[in-house]
Amino acid sequence: MAELGTLPGSKSGRQPRADHFADPLTGPATLAKVGRKLLPFAFLLYIVNYLDRINVGFAALQMNRELGLSDAAFGLGAGLFFIGYFLFEIPSNLILHRVGARAWIARIMISWGVVAIAMAAVRGVASFYLLRFLLGIAEAGFFPGIILYLTLWFPAREQARALALFMTASPLAGVIGGPVSGTLLVMHGIAGLSGWQWLFVLEGLPAVILGVAVLRYLPNGPEDARWLNADQKRWLADALGRERENSRENGLAATLTSGQVWLFSALYFAIVTGLYGVTMWLPQIVKDFGTLNNFEVGLIAAVPFLVAAGRWS
Repeated sequence: MAELGTLPGSKSGRQPRADHFADPLTGPATLAKVGRKLLPFAFLLYIVNYLDRINVGFAALQMNRELGLSDAAFGLGAGLFFIGYFLFEIPSNLILHRVGARAWIARIMISWGVVAIAMAAVRGVASFYLLRFLLGIAEAGFFPGIILYLTLWFPAREQARALALFMTASPLAGVIGGPVSGTLLVMHGIAGLSGWQWLFVLEGLPAVILGVAVLRYLPNGPEDARWLNADQKRWLADALGRERENSRENGLAATLTSGQVWLFSALYFAIVTGLYGVTMWLPQIVKDFGTLNNFEVGLIAAVPFLVAAGRWS
């Protein structure tokens, strides 16, 4: 991937400094355009990603009974996703850095979409375990890869806002996923498929379609963005280049032995444990409230995410 500080056609590789631009609106206009072009698309990708990760909780309303999965087997299978995700997270991001964001994010999305659709073929405990593990491998690297990708476009002072907007997709996926998943379960028996099978097929297919769209829409970096003019590319390259000059980069070994990294990892582990513990089991908890149909379960399960989305915004 080309360095942002060096643009095609530049002999020296050094660009005018951002504060030397005659037009003071170049910077704000550049960042506004980047936000409009990238954030809505990244937002959509993350909604689909999060939905395919948690929809097994809704599938369980029918799947566990049909396949004879015990609560323990379902819990283990749901958790095996994160084992595959953990093992391939760092390798996936190292490959992304080497081959470029567009090709690798597209690969991640297409492969996880295919595995998500294949979940409809689960026939018992063994196949459930295997496909959940493979789904984790397929998805590994997407979320941190997108975070890394956005840092190629936004200076540090703008990154917090951009990442916060992107992360809002997580609770919104829960808001959308509840009613949608509940509705898909009502398709039980159509074309000989159970409702939970339709859920996996129809919620996995958007990942494949969007993965193909990534190849056409997502630039590897600002230097490849046709929708930025020359001045905007130079301004962004200079702004990000100055930040790199003033920052200290740590290698992989230094990062993995950093006490601060392990502290933040422990905090994130606690958050994620609680989040996914609730997310995976919430549909079954709500179902046990009484005689609710699956669509009603989806509506009620969406309420906590709706509140979270409101608080986030």
